[in-house]
Amino acid sequence: MSLTLLVEQILNGMQFGVTLFLTASGLTLVFGVMGLINLAHGSLFMVGAFAAAATAAATGSFLLALAASIAAAAAAGAIIEVGVIRRLYARDHLDQVLATFALILIFSEGTRWLFGSFPLYLSIPDALAGPVTLPGGIRYPLYRLMTIGVGLVIALGLYLLITRTRLGIRIRAGEADREIVAALGVDISRLYTVVFALGAALAGLAGALVGAIQSVQVGMGEPVLILAFVVIVIGGIGSIRGSLVGAILVGLTDTLGRFLLPGFFRLFMDNSAATSVGSALASMLIYVLMATILIWRPTGLYGARA
Repeated sequence: MSLTLLVEQILNGMQFGVTLFLTASGLTLVFGVMGLINLAHGSLFMVGAFAAAATAAATGSFLLALAASIAAAAAAGAIIEVGVIRRLYARDHLDQVLATFALILIFSEGTRWLFGSFPLYLSIPDALAGPVTLPGGIRYPLYRLMTIGVGLVIALGLYLLITRTRLGIRIRAGEADREIVAALGVDISRLYTVVFALGAALAGLAGALVGAIQSVQVGMGEPVLILAFVVIVIGGIGSIRGSLVGAILVGLTDTLGRFLLPGFFRLFMDNSAATSVGSALASMLIYVLMATILIWRPTGLYGARA
């Protein structure tokens, strides 16, 4: 195993982690502020990917595709918050799960009706195509590096939004005590719509960024949703910093596990068995990581202690 290959896999893990962060940060905002279990968050990831692919095919512009992914996901989020989610805040979590699961089915079948069952493809723009040479002579895809940079910049922007702006103060106050915030004259319904649309926009952007690496297809949001829940449990519900740290931990654990474990088992197994056992154990690593962290810190790395 060469050092170059190991560094490439670490960067792949970082890229996977920051795209998970974009999805998980919106989910943790909604969960932390509203106390809502939103299983349809992955569908908003899919909406962003399809909007980006369709816009890129129509205009040929990757920047317009990214803007369309954000706008489409935010609009879809605002519509379902006003039309459906707003009626669930006072309901039991089981009602929230059932209603948002129904939204998954609606989004999936609606997307299949609009775009068909065949996958779409979002091409990487020419300016970001090809590799770039990093220190040490390591060649790595420029688009993946751009994705890492975008994720980190958005993480900084979210931190500044939550800690330095009036909207951030209202979001944190609404998370702490929504009744007092409403009594002080803040329109809590409008605040919830803004938070939900913001979370949806982040998921849509993540979908567009991932859509240029893999195919855009119906159902692509469900696997990401599961990993996003793992991330917010590891990082702590309601914590943007926890989402970033948790997402990078999950990304690195999953990527390096799939890279290193088969090679480790080849030391004392034949190639076919080592690949099978290593891949199976690698798929379990993130859940082992989650269980280990919860044993050490039941509220997650940055979650508020009861």
